[in-house]
Amino acid sequence: MGRTARRAEQQRTASAPGATPEAVPPQPAAQRRLYVSVTWKLALAQTVALGWLGVSIWLSLPWVDDLASAVGIVPAVLVVSLVAYLPGWLVAFLAASLLLDRQPPVRASHPTVPVTVLIAARNEAERIEETIAYIASQDYQGPVSVLVADNGSTDGTRAIAEAFGAASGLDVRCIVEPRPGKSHALNTGLAAVRTELVITLDADTLLHPRAIRQLVARLLSSPADVKAVAGSVLVRNSRDSLWTRMQEWDYFLGIASVKRMQGLYQGTLVAQGAFSLYRTQAVLAAGGWPDAIGEDIVLTWQLMRQGARVYYEPSAVAFTVAPTRLGHFARQRARWARGMIEGLRSVKPWDQPLWLLRFLTGIDLLIPALDVAYALVWLPGLALAATGRFWIVGPYTVAVLPLTLLVNAILYRYQRRRVFNLLGLRVRRNTVGFVAFVLTYQMLMSPVSVAGYVQELLGLRRRWK
Repeated sequence: MGRTARRAEQQRTASAPGATPEAVPPQPAAQRRLYVSVTWKLALAQTVALGWLGVSIWLSLPWVDDLASAVGIVPAVLVVSLVAYLPGWLVAFLAASLLLDRQPPVRASHPTVPVTVLIAARNEAERIEETIAYIASQDYQGPVSVLVADNGSTDGTRAIAEAFGAASGLDVRCIVEPRPGKSHALNTGLAAVRTELVITLDADTLLHPRAIRQLVARLLSSPADVKAVAGSVLVRNSRDSLWTRMQEWDYFLGIASVKRMQGLYQGTLVAQGAFSLYRTQAVLAAGGWPDAIGEDIVLTWQLMRQGARVYYEPSAVAFTVAPTRLGHFARQRARWARGMIEGLRSVKPWDQPLWLLRFLTGIDLLIPALDVAYALVWLPGLALAATGRFWIVGPYTVAVLPLTLLVNAILYRYQRRRVFNLLGLRVRRNTVGFVAFVLTYQMLMSPVSVAGYVQELLGLRRRWK
C-alpha cells in the first residue's frame, strides 16, 4: 500500500476535536418511540422559541426605556431586536429543535451501490496520495472509484494520483480541466462519472473508514426526492494554532448544530463540496456546479428549487484542514458569506417549492442583518459597557449566553454518544479553544461576514486563497 497508505491506516481516526481509536460498543436494540411529525416538531420548537422571546421582551422593557431616553424609541426597539430578541429567538429555536431531533435508523447498513468519489484538485501533490489512501481504507462493500479532476496543476498532482491508484489496485482515473475554477473542474469530472451516485471530496480531506458507508446508507434509506446528503466535516489540524483550536469547536458544535437542525426539517441548506453525496442525474438536471464563489451553496439551492430535499448524516465523518492563520481564516469565512448571498440571489426563499424550505432559507435573510448589527452596534456597545454605559450591551444581552451553552451541551452530548462512540473515536481536550470559541468567535465572524457581504454586493474580484 506504500508508506503514505500505511500512515493513513494508522492515523485514520485521528480527528478533531481529538479522536483516538476505541472499541466500538454494541448498539442497543431499537426501541419504539412516539412518532412526532416534522410539522409538529417545528410547531413545538417555535412555541418554545416564541415563549423565550416573550419572556425576553417583558424582562427587557427597562433596558428599552433607558436606551430610548438616549436615542429615541424606534431606534431603541430596532437595536434591542437585532442584538437580543432575534438572536435569542434563533438560539432558542435551535436548542428546542436539537432536543426534538430523532434521526430514523438506516434500512440498509451495508449498501453495495457503486460510488464515484470526485476530487477537484489543483497543485495538491503533497496531499492527494494520502486522501486517496483513506478512500482505499473504506469498509464500503460496493465498488468505489476515484475520479481526480486536475484543475491545471503544475506540481505533478495527476501523476502521483495515477501512480498510487496503479499500486493500490483502487480504480483511480484522472482528467484534466485547464480552465481555472473549481466549478469547471467539478463539471468536467461530473461528465465523466459513470455511477448513479457521486461523492465530492476536497483534496485535503480525509475520510473516516465508515464515512462512505454511512453516507450512502442514509441516502438509500431516504425518500426518493432526497437527492443529496451532506456529510459531517471536522477539523484535522486543530493543534496548529489558536485559530484552528477555535475552528475545531465551530465545526464540532456550531456548524454541526445548524446542519442537524436543518436536517431535522429536511432542508440542509449546504451540501458542502468538501464531503457530500449526490444523485448524479439530479446534479446534471440542475446544471452542475455554477461559476460562483459558493458553488456548493448555489447548487444545493438549485436542487431544492427543483423539488429535491437534502439530508445530513452526522455519522459520515471527514476531517479537513482548517486555516491556521487569521488572514486565511477571514478570507475563507468572507467567501462563505458571499456564497450565502449568491444562494439568496439565485433562488429567492419565496421561490422554494416546499414550505419548510421557504422557512429555512427565509432565516438566511435575517443573518446578514444580524451580522451587521453585531459588528456595527453590539461591538461598539461592548466598548461603551467597558466605560460603564450599558445602553446596548448589559445584563439583558448576556442572557443569551446560557442558551448558547445549552445548545453546545446538547450537541456535545449527542456528538460524543451518537457519533464518536459509534465510530470508535474519543473527544480530546481543547479547553482553551472552547473558551475562545464561546466568548470571542462571533466577534471575529460577524465583521468578517459583513466584509464578505460588501464584497459580493460591490461585485469585487473573487479570491480563493
